[in-house]
Amino acid sequence: MVAQLPPMQPTNAAGGTVSRLREARRRVALFAPRDSPRAKLVTLVILVALTVAIAMLTLLGGVSLAPAASLALPVVLGGILLDRPALRMLLLVVGVAVVVEVANKGWDEVRPGSLVLLVLITLVAMELSRDRERLGLSAGRGESILLELRNQLRRQGELPVLPPGWHADVDLRSAGGTAFGGDFLVSARSDGGRRLELAVVDVSGKGLDAGTRALMLSGALGGLLGAISPEKFLGAANAYLLRQEELEGFATAVHVAIDLTTGHYRLASAGHPPVAHYSGGSGRWQLVELEGSVLGLLPDATFGVAEGQLGAYDALLLYTDGLIEAPGRDLSVGIDRLLGATERLVPRGFGGGARVIVDEVAPVATDDRAVVLLWRA
Repeated sequence: MVAQLPPMQPTNAAGGTVSRLREARRRVALFAPRDSPRAKLVTLVILVALTVAIAMLTLLGGVSLAPAASLALPVVLGGILLDRPALRMLLLVVGVAVVVEVANKGWDEVRPGSLVLLVLITLVAMELSRDRERLGLSAGRGESILLELRNQLRRQGELPVLPPGWHADVDLRSAGGTAFGGDFLVSARSDGGRRLELAVVDVSGKGLDAGTRALMLSGALGGLLGAISPEKFLGAANAYLLRQEELEGFATAVHVAIDLTTGHYRLASAGHPPVAHYSGGSGRWQLVELEGSVLGLLPDATFGVAEGQLGAYDALLLYTDGLIEAPGRDLSVGIDRLLGATERLVPRGFGGGARVIVDEVAPVATDDRAVVLLWRA
């Protein structure tokens, strides 16, 4: 079913210890490439020297200066920086240091509890190294891959350059401030640059699990934009999700195709929260509420559709449910809060408004959040 909105007239109106470890790894890389035998040897020698230095401090200055548990430092670094053969060599040196400390200081000073803690940390370091080796990753490479995937997801969320008179602002935030989230945006200009298509998608779940599914789905949906007609986009996205058995769960989405010459737009929703349309002529926000099936559940899914006109000084607001949902609160209350925040944007202008909306409505949330503002000047 297609709902036609009346045309609107224009008017003139990342820290701490982990950061230091990363910096140390970057400095080691200055001497040799990360994966080279020389780099591995240099790292091992540094950690062995650190182990010997800690043991000497314990022997000369006593356990009050360097307790036995201090040997956990090179073990932790070894679990992060070394492969398993090099880690075994380091652990052998650490074991010798422990035996020497016990022989010289006795059990009265070298407490058994410190050794138990050291053994537990050693087991964790060995498990980290084993998992990295099983995945075929060099030291630090797993972290780099995650960062590359995160950056790729962010790049896919960047809007294309818009013609004069058109503006957009985007803010994507994951639950708990993690690097990955299940809300994402894909966009493209098609029809010779005349048409802007964008889709805001909310994958079920949150955090890293949802983020990995979002990364897979964003690449597929990004390839569909502009390659098929806007009328077929959500249907093709639904068919793709149904074929991917490894992508558990579902997704909601809203797709908008805008003629950048005339301002005419077409909205299609797959179980997504309503879009808000601001009329510069009346100075009011109007909800475009559409019904539609979520993606990835039904092979014969239907989607709600609406068409309208974006005139001068008009705006569209697209968002995900993380912005309006809260435990024990009705969705209508969340939408009212959202529209109240957007109303306060009007006097100052929409520039930078996406971040302002998230900061005001849901600065800290248990769900991922995405906001897209698109307007004409």
